Amino acid sequence: MSDARNTIVGVGFGAAAGAVWGLVFLAPELAGDFGPLHLAAGRYLAYGLIAAVLLMPRWRTLIRHVGRTEWIALAWLSLLGNTLYYILLSSAVQLAGVTVTSLVIGFIPVLVTAVGSRDASAPSLARLAPSLLLGFGAVTCIGWQTLGNVRAQAGIMPLIGLLCAVGALISWAAFAIINSRWLVRLRDVSAHEWSLLLGIVTGFQAVLLVPFALLLEPAGHDAAAWYRFLAVSGAVALFASVVGNAFWNTMSRLLPLTMVGQMILFETAFALLYGFLWEARLPTVPELLAIACMGASVVTCLTAHSPKRAASA
Repeated sequence: MSDARNTIVGVGFGAAAGAVWGLVFLAPELAGDFGPLHLAAGRYLAYGLIAAVLLMPRWRTLIRHVGRTEWIALAWLSLLGNTLYYILLSSAVQLAGVTVTSLVIGFIPVLVTAVGSRDASAPSLARLAPSLLLGFGAVTCIGWQTLGNVRAQAGIMPLIGLLCAVGALISWAAFAIINSRWLVRLRDVSAHEWSLLLGIVTGFQAVLLVPFALLLEPAGHDAAAWYRFLAVSGAVALFASVVGNAFWNTMSRLLPLTMVGQMILFETAFALLYGFLWEARLPTVPELLAIACMGASVVTCLTAHSPKRAASA
């Protein structure tokens, strides 16, 4: 497959992953009676069960190609990209809101692109500088709005939510970088199988999370609340974890790391769209500025990767 076709197909898979991942930001609102630990445990227990069922026919063949090193990597990737990330993200959504959280997560491309610029075949950091600066601009806009919310509400909860969002940002950026490296190294394991293996390991982590959820987030819920919680957990596990991760891993094998990071902005765009619809409102001026900066960041990054630009550099 040619580089141009790889780029087109890769961007398509990145957009598809963003469309289903954007739904993740609504889950804490849809199941707001439950805390972040419950939400993470429910989602990833379901993810682990679905992944185990889907991998069962291939398990004996696949296990021959997965050794101790791979299992250790899967454990770290599951923690960074799933368990820890979703706990922090859920906390951020419930404390600071969908919009603030999704815009902070939109800063992931800046971190991933900066790291990817060190690869031998990547554009230089100087060529990527406009994209990185625009990403900083987006975060500055949303940070300004969040601090305004703290003053208006005379409370610190929005600021704590912002810090949780930043923690989620760092956690998932590390996952995106390490996971992309592993997908390049793997030859006998497909992107979808790697995603399902992540699901199984994350499922085991969710089992360990259950006692902490019950101890630290005790609350009485009626049957309707539990049914809603189970439905949200199952839907997010199937669409975001199984389908979305498969799309993302396929994309990660087609695009360079400096472009992989930019694809997370599709998740941000869809999360913002879903968030505005959920809150039944239009974006504020800082949010519009942040969205404009993020969009310009993607465009300038793609321009930096264009063959003409590379030839002239």
